[in-house]
Amino acid sequence: MDPLDTVPDAAAAAAFRRLVRHLRHRSDAQNVDLMGLAGFCRNCLSDWTAEAADIDRDAAREAIYGMPYAEWKAAHQQEATPEQLARMADSVKRNA
Repeated sequence: MDPLDTVPDAAAAAAFRRLVRHLRHRSDAQNVDLMGLAGFCRNCLSDWTAEAADIDRDAAREAIYGMPYAEWKAAHQQEATPEQLARMADSVKRNA
């Protein structure tokens, strides 16, 4: 058994919400950089939330970003450099 499965759901949900709020606060952490380092980003969290909650993608993205995705993207997302895109591509290859 994975020890993570022993964490009570309420505690796991609280930790998830804390992570999401941290990512909202750290809008300087670009999704492409998160993908390059960890192989996941806010969009991944949105997709996983949509799947787990059986809600549509736009609703999940708004839940994760705290606003409509297009609004967040216009306010915070920078153009990715070729280096960032290459690092992301290498990182994503390691995802199972």
